Amino acid sequence: MTASTSARPRPAVRRGPAGLSLAVLVCLALLALALFASVMSGSKQTPAADVWRVITGGGDAYLRTVVESRYPRTVLGVLTGVCLAVAGTLMQGVTRNPLAEPGILGINAGASASVVAATAFLGVSGQRDTVWWALAGALVAGVAVYAIGTAGGGSSPVRLVLAGAVLSAVLAAFIQAVALSRPRVFDTYRYWVVGALAGRGFDAVWSVLPFAVAGLLLALVLAPGLNALAMGDDKAASLGVSPLRIKGAGLLAATLLSAAATAAVGPIAFVGLAVPHLVRTLVGADFRLQIAFSVLVGPSLLLFADVVGRILLRPEELMVGVVTAFVGAPALLLAVRRMRGAS
Repeated sequence: MTASTSARPRPAVRRGPAGLSLAVLVCLALLALALFASVMSGSKQTPAADVWRVITGGGDAYLRTVVESRYPRTVLGVLTGVCLAVAGTLMQGVTRNPLAEPGILGINAGASASVVAATAFLGVSGQRDTVWWALAGALVAGVAVYAIGTAGGGSSPVRLVLAGAVLSAVLAAFIQAVALSRPRVFDTYRYWVVGALAGRGFDAVWSVLPFAVAGLLLALVLAPGLNALAMGDDKAASLGVSPLRIKGAGLLAATLLSAAATAAVGPIAFVGLAVPHLVRTLVGADFRLQIAFSVLVGPSLLLFADVVGRILLRPEELMVGVVTAFVGAPALLLAVRRMRGAS
């Protein structure tokens, strides 16, 4: 095989209606299995038959209490998985960088810095108040990175990545300085920064839901424009699509989604990186399909990771942010392999 042949880009995945229907059914089945496994798993495993009785309205009071106590965690896992997966798809589409993920905009660093500052200087405590401060910090960081990356007119993926890296480095230094000098702040921060679904209730879901819905709706509206943008700025402009407007709106949607997820459960790495690659392998380059399938695949991946974390160290548990980091390593290797094959 010649060098030119080995470097040839892989053909795009094209699936007919039957193939797409099968893919949808498989993804729905995996999501249903992840949901069921999530409400089964805890400090002790609940038999599947007992869980099914509770879901269908049966079971005794104790059993219903145990199973229903896992509902908020499961719902939050679904919401977070959707937000991170769609945000990653948008980021990779807007920046045309297959290694892009929500943290590239400095959103994780912004949320973390806001939580640390609010805890240290304003005495904020409790998960409910922390959500709002994390959300505000994440949104401010996303807007700041976009403003820096587009200063002077125009924007490029490189400028946005550099702006995100610079802001993240500055905020990381601030976080370390405050957290290490104030033990109480460090105790709060070290738990939040890993990323976990445990200990959150439905109040966390309701707090971030409006931002998640707004980001998801904007992503769906932008999907056709992202398809045009994938052909290049000049080609998109010739089709009547404004590249600058699509990029700006796409980054706004990604910021809203990432901020909602990070505020609710803390920074969770690699979901936004891994899911877009899995989805592209499944359905190809059409962003309409990528976004739709990300809504199914993202929650499945996150919930399965959370279940693994609950099982491995039972009766203790491993936080989901740690598990997704192990899952993300193979995804990163896959992304590098695909980039080399398309170079």
